[in-house]
Amino acid sequence: MLKPVFSLSLIAASLCVNAQTTQQEPQLEDVERIVVSGDFRATVLDQLSASATIMGAERLSSRQPTHIDSVLNSVPNVNFAAGASRGRFVQIRGIGERSQFVEPINPSVSFIVDEFDFSGLAAAGLIFDTQQLEVYRGPQATLFGSGALAGAVKLSSNAVGSDGPDYVEFRAGNKDSYRVEAATGNDINKDWGYRVALMHNRSDGFVENTFLDKDDTNNLDETAARISVAGNIDERSTLALTYRWYDIDNGYDAFSLDNDNKTLSDEPGFDNHQTHAVSARATTSTNGGDFILIATHASHNIGYGYDEDWTYEGFHPFGYTSFDAYFREVDTQTAEVRFVSSDSAALFNGATSWTLGAFYKTSEEDLLREYTYASGDFTSVYEPTTKAVYVQTESTLTDRLTLVAGLRIENYGFDYSDNNGLQSSHDTTMTGGKVALQYTGGTHFYYASISRGYKGAGYNPDERVSDEQRFFDEEYNWNYELGVKGPLFIPELTMRAALFYMDRDDTQVSNFDVQIREDGTPDFIDIIDNADIGTNQGAELELSWQIVPNWNINASVGYLDATFEGYTLTDGTVIDKQRQAQAPEYTANLFSELSVTDNVLWRIDVDYKDSYRFSDSHDVEAPSTTLVNSELVWFADKWQTSLWVKNAFDKEYYTRGFGGFSNDPRDEYAFAEPYYQLGNGRQYGVTVKYQF
Repeated sequence: MLKPVFSLSLIAASLCVNAQTTQQEPQLEDVERIVVSGDFRATVLDQLSASATIMGAERLSSRQPTHIDSVLNSVPNVNFAAGASRGRFVQIRGIGERSQFVEPINPSVSFIVDEFDFSGLAAAGLIFDTQQLEVYRGPQATLFGSGALAGAVKLSSNAVGSDGPDYVEFRAGNKDSYRVEAATGNDINKDWGYRVALMHNRSDGFVENTFLDKDDTNNLDETAARISVAGNIDERSTLALTYRWYDIDNGYDAFSLDNDNKTLSDEPGFDNHQTHAVSARATTSTNGGDFILIATHASHNIGYGYDEDWTYEGFHPFGYTSFDAYFREVDTQTAEVRFVSSDSAALFNGATSWTLGAFYKTSEEDLLREYTYASGDFTSVYEPTTKAVYVQTESTLTDRLTLVAGLRIENYGFDYSDNNGLQSSHDTTMTGGKVALQYTGGTHFYYASISRGYKGAGYNPDERVSDEQRFFDEEYNWNYELGVKGPLFIPELTMRAALFYMDRDDTQVSNFDVQIREDGTPDFIDIIDNADIGTNQGAELELSWQIVPNWNINASVGYLDATFEGYTLTDGTVIDKQRQAQAPEYTANLFSELSVTDNVLWRIDVDYKDSYRFSDSHDVEAPSTTLVNSELVWFADKWQTSLWVKNAFDKEYYTRGFGGFSNDPRDEYAFAEPYYQLGNGRQYGVTVKYQF
């Protein structure tokens, strides 16, 4: 399976050599100046020894986004699962969670919003007042620790003070959808500035509940705000303070017996999330470098529930009717100290710059589960604590050759207790990091890296889980990567290409056990277990071509071969080798932006995703899907108007799927059938933006 990957790498390398030997081109630093914020130092994307995608504000706005699930389909080797009102479970290179029920999330993909670590809480992935979205593929342990086994997603907000844009934006579309966003900022005085942003989004959704005769049981109702103040304490010190607020009150009524977005639920579900979060970042500059202190606190109230029988009372025989609801209160505190060396403090006669830091995170997650078939309410308290130290160095070996070395040592532990009498404590010290060799050759940047990521051990808290399946071990991920960035053939065509091989040890695999109740109805128990070996290998290629001054094309493709071996399912089936879930073999995107006139833009955005398994425990697959989005944008002074359409050809596609059971009494539960959560159909509307 590696043959196409190596072919892609060899082609890219040969084209780079050809471009270098046939043309005189500007130096690398003149090619692209996209600054990456998710690193210890400000780094240009095309000089970053990692495979990453950065989407700026203009590119994001072209997709009319509200949540990160609106844009992830355009990023190579990235996928997401819904199982809720939003696609908030993210997978990178085939690794990541797909749902959350009783178990606490132990994330494989870090989700960062400015200074806030919202890993496992991607319902808060609302896009508003956003400067750029950054997606890092591959382990990012040195930077983000245990949450970044597979990679990281980071949202960066617009600058505080007079440097950020001031605007009001209104969007309206079908399904009674509308969205309002506004942001403004200015200087308070010569030292201090502020910024305020607000967003509200609402839609009835695409589900029709024929039993209740309603078309808004799967609705979206989302509000968020940000208030920031930043400035100079004195000549050497700065301080930034931010408050973020989220109020998400969405419906969840997604599954139907006929897989047609027409439900029969008499108790439609809900997907709620309220957050209050504050952060402080202080920086003091000295002759030796910058001393940085970051502290955050976030309180989240989360509610998630669904009609388990998917129908109304009396539809099923034996009186089967069931509702399952989960309520969580999550409080999280983080503290980080970091020292980033200056040029004068660089070691070995200025050849080695360094970063040294320590990180602390503590959380308390209180869960209340109310389930029809439980003898009583289930409650639990989960208290994880993370303590870490890290160091990273960048050493100039020659004028063209640089060595990056990072190490993170992290102690991860948790205390758990529930009202079934289970009490447990666990403590693990894990080590990860990265070594990368970077070479700058004229117009091209090459890198070779070895990185190691990790995620902590955990447990399956459901009282019905056997002692043998109660706990699962920590997982490690070794990533070997080669990459090249720079022009391809001509200066107007640039590329970023990466080849990777990931070796996962004690791969954490999601599974579920199906037990039959006394009344003959199925009961599903979600568990996590360890497989022996997981192998994820593939490639990513991103291209940007300025064809003519008024026409630009961006294209990307991801190839992924992800399997695991040595695992026994709960039904006794032995898996010798199987493709990992949520890991499409190919993903691709094509984006075209044409300036029709000086004040009219036409954009076309095409996403492709290959077929993939929904779960490791059954064979139901999502078919391959191509979605087309487009918009026509008109500029007039400070006004911008966009006529847009998403999923222009109204393609049916799925964001979650289950199989191996029947929930349908019309065939006397005789057939094991697949059931799907459908993605949105065709959406169209208009967006008007005024900048002042």
